[in-house]
Amino acid sequence: MALPKVLVLVLAGGKGSRLELLTETRAKPAVPFAGVYRLVDFPLSNCEHSGIADVWVSVQYQPQSLSEHLANGRPWDLDRTTGGLMMLPPFQGSERGGFTEGTADGLWRQAELIRQHAPDALVVVSSDAVYKLDYREVVDAHLASDAEVTMVTTEVERDDAARYGIVQVDDEGRVTDYAYKPDEPATTTATNEVFVFSPTATLDRLEALAATVGEDGLEDLGNHLLPAQTKDGLARAYPLQGYWRDVGTVESYWQAHQDFLLPDPPIDLDERSWPVHTRGGRHSAARVLAGGNVDGSLVSGGTRVAGTVRGSVLSPGVVVEEGATVVDSVLLPGVHVRAGATVTRAVLADGVVVGERATVGGDGDITLVGRSATVPDGGEVPAGGRLPEPESGR
Repeated sequence: MALPKVLVLVLAGGKGSRLELLTETRAKPAVPFAGVYRLVDFPLSNCEHSGIADVWVSVQYQPQSLSEHLANGRPWDLDRTTGGLMMLPPFQGSERGGFTEGTADGLWRQAELIRQHAPDALVVVSSDAVYKLDYREVVDAHLASDAEVTMVTTEVERDDAARYGIVQVDDEGRVTDYAYKPDEPATTTATNEVFVFSPTATLDRLEALAATVGEDGLEDLGNHLLPAQTKDGLARAYPLQGYWRDVGTVESYWQAHQDFLLPDPPIDLDERSWPVHTRGGRHSAARVLAGGNVDGSLVSGGTRVAGTVRGSVLSPGVVVEEGATVVDSVLLPGVHVRAGATVTRAVLADGVVVGERATVGGDGDITLVGRSATVPDGGEVPAGGRLPEPESGR
């Protein structure tokens, strides 16, 4: 019996403004993670290990940062003669051309292309979370049900629940209520931005909704589409068993790195049966020089450490000079921390230079330094600070 035809649509077009300086010059899915990976590597690796070869990536904001990383899809076995990886940039030339105004709007704009492909199931995923999931298992559960949509769910902290779509689920797994980013969440069961749709029924519904909402627009999946499917009793939940963390804010991005510094990290990124793949770079082995001290950290290739590093993640090409100290921080590619400087509870974007005897961060909120910024010798960026400072009203 032939496997059902599955199409995965990776939504990678969002600006990711909650990541602030980290997404000023790149798309959120292209943000580095755990030293050598990018956020988009997680859904693409899930596709690879789920045996799904038809993967479309919808891009919009800073697409060159993502296109360069994805190339022809080879790291995820998506460089196929038939099928494989396809990029979906904004387009003109039809009534559905232009920039998307949300995830549901983007799905509506690609509806004709999806109908032509004629999949049995449409998997729509975001690319701003860290997790492992066999999408085919979710597809099989969906196709065995009477659902129009199956929502993959996870449990979140109560004080964080208002950032997500929140559901109530009955004993049979049917979603009985859906609320998009509610002010007062009724539960802590959240959708984790992985959805399996019945393509024809869903696209037909989108057409009807588009005619109804008019100029207000379809917006995100959670604004009109998912509530309508839930109201009609056609939504089911698929609980994710295992680790999932949204990394759409500076604080959650930093915390996810701390999770992977634990002695027993929540996901084994090198698990032989399910490794997370990425586009490889050419870097020499990491060098810990005489007097260098590294404890409880992830150190990527091409780094050079002569100072002290504790509880931190060093991306390729990072240099920590003699007498410098880096604690509980995430340093992206090419960061240079000069002699005598101190970096504490901070995220430093690509190419940042921290001058001699400078101080970045401290106890308190996470500090963020933007791409290629320089902290002068003896300078200070306080705990929770931003460099450069955001424009007023931003």
